Order: sequence, then structure tokens, then C-alpha cells
Amino acid sequence: MGTIKDKVAIIGMGCTKFGELWEKSVDDLIVDAVQEACEDAGLELKDIEAAWLGTVFSGQTALSLSSPLKLQYIPVTRVENMCATGTEALRGAAYAVAAGVCDIALAVGAEKLKDTGWTGVQPANVVGRTAMGTAGTELELSPPGIFALLASGYFHKNGLDPEYGKRLLAEIAAKNHRNGVLNPKAHFQNEITVEQVLKAPIVAAPLGVLDCCGVSDGAAAAIVTRADMARNFRADPIYIKSMAISAGPGRDPLLEDYDFAHVEENVRAARLAYAEAGLRDPRAELSVAEVHDCFTIHELSVYEDLGWSRKGCAKEDIEAGTFHLKGELPVNTDGGLKCFGHPLGASGLRMQYEVYKQLQEKAGPRQVRNARLGLTHNLGGTIWGGVACICITGNELG
Repeated sequence: MGTIKDKVAIIGMGCTKFGELWEKSVDDLIVDAVQEACEDAGLELKDIEAAWLGTVFSGQTALSLSSPLKLQYIPVTRVENMCATGTEALRGAAYAVAAGVCDIALAVGAEKLKDTGWTGVQPANVVGRTAMGTAGTELELSPPGIFALLASGYFHKNGLDPEYGKRLLAEIAAKNHRNGVLNPKAHFQNEITVEQVLKAPIVAAPLGVLDCCGVSDGAAAAIVTRADMARNFRADPIYIKSMAISAGPGRDPLLEDYDFAHVEENVRAARLAYAEAGLRDPRAELSVAEVHDCFTIHELSVYEDLGWSRKGCAKEDIEAGTFHLKGELPVNTDGGLKCFGHPLGASGLRMQYEVYKQLQEKAGPRQVRNARLGLTHNLGGTIWGGVACICITGNELG
């Protein structure tokens, strides 16, 4: 299998503020994000040769991107992979450049959820098939209900007292909010205490309100080009080291072959991404990571599934502050989904925006020391059959 390593560079990125953006349409958000990306790259829309739009609910067909940007008859593709949609758009643009199909491509992720009135993510059903399957044995659960199963399964498998386990999750929520306070583009910019998380109303036991990310609006964009062209645009391009995607077979959750304590797609995607990027010790080699903390339990399980903590031992790293802003491997330095909310199509590129800024040493008060390699991670779908995307980028060639 071929590799994308060091063939493609990100030369411009943009990201809107995330939140309850009642005064903005999805077109407004797209324009704002792309305008910032173009200014960052020092080019104009006429220089874009192809584009990818990632959105789940906020647009159909390529016209959802070409119309607000007034793109002039170039190839445009709309992609959707539930919560991994933004990273999927970047993957499409990057692989087109790597394949030599075009030299400069645009990836955009956008979603406008607040206007729907939804209090959470709805299934992205396709005609004639529910999101959960057709076997007649499916569990119809909300996202909090699904990840509550992951929490209960993890606590049980690893012998954690539920009260202690819930406190570990609260530490993750508090960490991410401390980071979000430092980010003016975050939806929620308030610190919360561990005790506030523990006392918050239960949504799906053991997960409370403050264990869950919010619903928000937002957009982000990236412009990519050939690595050998990147310095024609800027002195500090960011190079793509690997992009991996793992789509699960959709196992039946009522079978006994799943432990409800990990997400296999996360494990497989990480393995592929590390191999392509040439990472042997990702915990030591990565400088910063943005992971899919839709619920605090998922961030905890990601620590182990991505190989940063030993199996069953994430608790030790949480207690040691390993993933804090000044820890050994800072995770969700911008506040994560916990502080940005989760406009599905935008989240992956929002994560990449933070890693991009970190690797350029432009993250302000959130800046990690000596940033060299960064990782973004998304999971779309359920814990027993999802789509995991991982992208690793760096600020050096080779």
C-alpha cells in the first residue's frame, strides 16, 4: 500500500467561533472559515483547483459549497462519515493532491445544528435502512446511552468502583474546560470543578450533563498543496505524515464478542496511522493531540485504544496529569468537543486547526513546548461499529 507521508502540506486554515450562532447561516460560516484559510495561505479562491465539503445535516451535493463561495466550475465533492466527516473532507483533498490530480485543494467542514432544535445528534439514516441495522435485535439508544454502556463496561472490566470511575471522568471534563477558557473560539469558556461535574444531573448513568459535549454551530477549512510547493506560500507549512481510517463491520451489540470497554476501530486506525507516519512510541513522539471527547468516557478509552496508556491503567495517567496542558502529552489543548460542542461536519477540521496552530507555535496561552508532531482523532457512529479517522501532522519534512 502506498503512503501519503510528506507528500502534502497544509498551507492555510480557518475556523469560526463555535456556539449558538443564530445570526449566521451555514453559508456564512463556510465563507468565514474559507476566507480566513485563504488569507492565511496568501491565495485567492480562484487558485483552488478542487474542493471537498464535509457536512452531515447542513447541505446536500457539491452546490452546498460551490454556491456560497461562488466557485467557478471546479470539481467539488460533498462527503459524510458522521462524526468523522471533517477529517474525511481533509482526506479527500489531501489524497487528490498526493495523487497528482491537482496542486491546490480545499477542505471544508460545516454544520448548523442549533436551528434544528435538536438537543443531541440524530441518526443519519439512509433510505431503506436504519442507522442501527435491520436484524431486529438492534438497541435503539441515544449517543449518551451508547457511551454510558462504554463507561459501565470499562469500569466493570477494569474493576473500578463506579464512584471512583466517575471521578476520573470528571477530571477529564475539568481539564478540557481549563483549556477552553484560553480559547476565544470555543463555545464554552468557563472553568468547571470536579465536584460540579460529579453533582451535575444524570443523563445516562454514569454520565451526567457535564460529561457530555454540547450541540453547536461552526465551520473550519484547510487548504492543502504539494509538499514541494508549500514554502512558496509560507515559511511554516505543516506536513501530513499519515491519514488512516478504519470502518467497523457493525457487530451486533447483543452478541458476546464485545467487551463494551474499548473501541476496536480506534485501535485499528491508530495502528495504521502510526505505521504510515513511522511512529514507534507515539506517547513519547507526539507533542499534542486532539481527540473525540464527545463524552468523557470516550476520551478515557482513547488514551488506551491509541496506545498512550497501558490497558486498564488510564487512571494512573489521569491522576498524574499526563494529558494536561503542561503534561507529558497534552490532549485537547483547545478545550475539545467538551468546550466547542460538536457540529459534526466541522469538528475534525476544528481539531486540525488547533494542531496546525500548535505546530506553528501560534496557539497563544495554550501553546505546548517544542511542538513537533500532532494527532487528530474522530469517531463516527457507535462504539460497537463506527468509523475512526486519525491524521498525524508535523512541522518538519522527513
